[in-house]
Amino acid sequence: MRHNKKFNHLGRTASHRSAMLANMAISLIMHKRITTTVAKAKALKKYVEPLVTKAKDDSTNSRRVVFSYLQNKEAIKELFSVVAEKVGDRPGGYTRIIKLGTRQGDAAQVCFIELVDFDPEMAKETKKKSTRRSRKSSAPKAEAPAAEEAKAEAPAAEAAPAEEAPAAEEAKAE
Repeated sequence: MRHNKKFNHLGRTASHRSAMLANMAISLIMHKRITTTVAKAKALKKYVEPLVTKAKDDSTNSRRVVFSYLQNKEAIKELFSVVAEKVGDRPGGYTRIIKLGTRQGDAAQVCFIELVDFDPEMAKETKKKSTRRSRKSSAPKAEAPAAEEAKAEAPAAEAAPAEEAPAAEEAKAE
């Protein structure tokens, strides 16, 4: 039975795992994007998202709770000022995992994990202009001359092999 085996141990002891996740969370908060393996990124996502949710409420108690996990004053300042300001209206889903492929040395699955609102490339909204068009658009009219030209070229293409065929028969006869 697998009762109470909900998280990935990542092949580490509990103290090593908690220290590693804390360090990765600090790096993610400070740099907004880090590259790691998919398994570590998924574990980090479960670790850091509750901390970001706590940071939305800037109180002394929430700062102390988050500090008990991270133990880094600069990261706490960054989290409660910059990060919490950007994600204040977001109901959850503060991180994004983008898979990159496999690592050369050990073929481990590698990915980016990043804070969602800090990626300028993803933030650009690419809305296409939507114009209303009627069912009778000008496209069929434009296709009609092209279709006529194709029909005119087709008999010429068929005629050329027919002309070559008697020449080939004459060559065989000789």
